[in-house]
Amino acid sequence: MEKKVNVANWFEIPVRDMSRAVAFYEHVCGVKLRPNEMGPLKMAWFPWEAGAEGAPGSLVCGPGYVPSDRGSIVYLTVDDLDAALGRVEATGGKVLQPRTPIGEYGFVAHFGDCEGNRVALHSMQ
Repeated sequence: MEKKVNVANWFEIPVRDMSRAVAFYEHVCGVKLRPNEMGPLKMAWFPWEAGAEGAPGSLVCGPGYVPSDRGSIVYLTVDDLDAALGRVEATGGKVLQPRTPIGEYGFVAHFGDCEGNRVALHSMQ
């Protein structure tokens, strides 16, 4: 039987100041990021587990990586959307789209991070 795979399998969020971005995302998402380097790229990987739902990803600082509030939007899963949105503003980010219901799929909200990216949060509650 062929293994079913979602199309998206990795995401990267460009940053200018890795220390600032790591502090921001660790606080907003309530997770610990893991530093890594690949050639000229400095990275901070979000936690991931093999076989878990969702795509793993990383913050990335290096040549060709420019934060943007336009283009693709990454959705990060959180348990408590309202609490995470409060941490966004407390850490220097800005809520761009408040908590919005998406029917049986839960709720989403968009924010501007400390680096100038537009990112989104998703929660079932």
